[in-house]
Amino acid sequence: MDSQVKEAAPAAAPAAGPQVAPAVGARPLVRSVAGHRFAPVALVVAGGLSVQFGSAVAVLLMPRAGALGVVTLRLVLAAAVLLVVCRPKVRGYGRADWGTIAAFGTAMAGMNMLFYQAADRIPLGAAVTLEVLGPLVLSVVASRRLVNLLWAGLALGGVVLLGGGGFDRLDPAGAGFALAAGAMWAAYIVFSARTGRRFPQADGLALAMAFGAVLSLPFGIVEAGGRLLVPSTIGLGLVVALMSSVLPYTLELLALRRLPAPTFAILMSLEPAIAATAGFLVLSQALSLTDALAIALVIAASMGAVRTQARRRDAR
Repeated sequence: MDSQVKEAAPAAAPAAGPQVAPAVGARPLVRSVAGHRFAPVALVVAGGLSVQFGSAVAVLLMPRAGALGVVTLRLVLAAAVLLVVCRPKVRGYGRADWGTIAAFGTAMAGMNMLFYQAADRIPLGAAVTLEVLGPLVLSVVASRRLVNLLWAGLALGGVVLLGGGGFDRLDPAGAGFALAAGAMWAAYIVFSARTGRRFPQADGLALAMAFGAVLSLPFGIVEAGGRLLVPSTIGLGLVVALMSSVLPYTLELLALRRLPAPTFAILMSLEPAIAATAGFLVLSQALSLTDALAIALVIAASMGAVRTQARRRDAR
């Protein structure tokens, strides 16, 4: 999973592109939906839809600004919104705190840049499916249980099917970028959790987003130059930033206040399927039966890993 992928549930599939862990926090913009029994599930699904359809809009924006230009627009505009809304404090933190922010922001920028490079070359559903392997591997390694080898094998089977035996059909560079984005997603999960422990509310998220935006800025300028300043491009970039960052973070935070983390992670494991649907509806990226089966195998592996972790915690 920008949208892509979280400290509350390391096996969660993120966010293509990449998402920020909800436990880092964001002041909720919507408060009236928390009372209904099924509201938390609806919020998670809505967040996933927002992220993946935001990624589809980002793909449409790439001909105007390039993959790296889109990343810069997304991070800069999302950082601006979060800094205005959160107004984070910058005093009272030590070197280790700022080191965590730098690591989190670097992982965030790297994950986004790699994912959008992948989405520029291969279908969105395939990119998210490959990216989610990063959090899945992190979950398997962290759990140290033999049963998780089953889930890893199931995911590997899905990847082999998706690649058609060699990834030539997908474009090797695009597949490589997606796998690298997954590795950065795993790092992002680790530093997201540390940021959530060190900074209150959304302060750490806003500061890390700003750091990532600064890192991505030179790449975006080199690739897109003055095209980044075209009003229509900025407008679409703001749509991507709101749909892929600001809105889903808020919805997921609201959901996590009433939804158990394992349930949240299982719902997030559906993101490859949501991404494939967004790719089909917005980008006309059709899936073959083999592709659909591959995505289903990776989703099943993610859900199995999450449920295994949940049962292990309950047994303690």
